[in-house]
Amino acid sequence: MRGGSALPARLIQLGFVAAFLALWFVIGRTGAISPLFLPPVEAVWSALTALVQTPQFWAAVQVTLTTIVEAYLIALALGITAGYAITRSRFATKVLEPIVSSIFAIPITLFLPLFILLFGIGTASKVAYGAAYGFFPIALNTIAGLAGVENHYLNAAKSMGFSHFGTFRHVLFQAAFPVILTGLRIGFFVCFASVLGGETISSVSGVGRNIALSAELMEPARMFAWIAVVIVAAILLNGIVSLFENRMRKGPA
Repeated sequence: MRGGSALPARLIQLGFVAAFLALWFVIGRTGAISPLFLPPVEAVWSALTALVQTPQFWAAVQVTLTTIVEAYLIALALGITAGYAITRSRFATKVLEPIVSSIFAIPITLFLPLFILLFGIGTASKVAYGAAYGFFPIALNTIAGLAGVENHYLNAAKSMGFSHFGTFRHVLFQAAFPVILTGLRIGFFVCFASVLGGETISSVSGVGRNIALSAELMEPARMFAWIAVVIVAAILLNGIVSLFENRMRKGPA
């Protein structure tokens, strides 16, 4: 039943993409919008095919992907650790959870210059920036998931002689897993967006830097080609993360 309903949804999604590309093609042919703001599809495609054949392209992709992975791993470790530590006390949960939520509501982009000042203009500042941004949804979902576990499960685990780690592994983690998994998904794409945003604003390498550089050099076709790379990467990563999430929801190891 699910497979049958998924096919029409995919066809509708592909229809939207095809309609968008067709509209873009027509606009490019008619010149309704200046090519400086919206270059023709064929010009972007030519720029993209030329781009992927250069070593600079793959070097930029490698820099950005490495930065995203490093930022996410740091955010994951710190977010789950902080969420677990906070929920060990109901008082700490009541005090600290609103504080973490309030800090997350502040646009961390405002502090990007501080990250650059502390870590430099290279990839280190983007790793720290992405990790800081990705930390909050992971920590908040971990807090929500662990704090929502009913006490009678914990009492049962204690009566059976479970250690602290055993209680976390077999009771807390199992019960909070769906909520934590949602936080991990959100945190990943927050890291993805923040790293690219940081590279675009101030960086010496990476995909985001190349997008900004193309705009500075008034090369819209090349800029849109880089943007297309980001869009395709986001779609592929979303599919991979969704597949991983669906498998994990069927039962964590």
